[in-house]
Amino acid sequence: MSQDGKHLGKQWLQELLRLAGMPANVLVEPQVDLATKLALASEAVRVDGLDNCWLTIDETHLSPEQVAILLGPESTVLDAIQYLANTLLNLGQAEGQQCAYTIELNGYRSARLAELIAMVEQAAEQVNQTGKEIELKALSSAERRQVHTLVKAYPGLETYSRGREPDRRLVIQKSQAENFPT
Repeated sequence: MSQDGKHLGKQWLQELLRLAGMPANVLVEPQVDLATKLALASEAVRVDGLDNCWLTIDETHLSPEQVAILLGPESTVLDAIQYLANTLLNLGQAEGQQCAYTIELNGYRSARLAELIAMVEQAAEQVNQTGKEIELKALSSAERRQVHTLVKAYPGLETYSRGREPDRRLVIQKSQAENFPT
């Protein structure tokens, strides 16, 4: 990802926070943060073919109430900000210049990624032991994408999504190719 994309993301998020009456500094984390975390879990260096950029909101000068507002219930506000960043900052960008922006606040995304990794490990073990599919509920679309990527590290397992928003669920199952001899 170019320095321009990182700078644009930082500028955009700082301006959004300023307009919301919660000015805060935004740190651009090294691109390897998410890639390294996912590589440990899924041996993937890129997610969905896009470079990754973590934009971390520095909560030093935010009150606990402001942090809570920016996170929102079940991180819905943070997810919405991340969705806007990914949509608006990639609009009109050439495919090779697009980036998957992750908006981090108060360590939420890192902690949630650790939870997702643990959830996938447990579900993969259960699917492998029982042969029955596991349905994961209450995941945002971004979290479902992360789980799809994480499950790729488990040979013989695959994922798909079932249902419609707001009740869309991710299913982990034995690979269909595993069920049919070749």
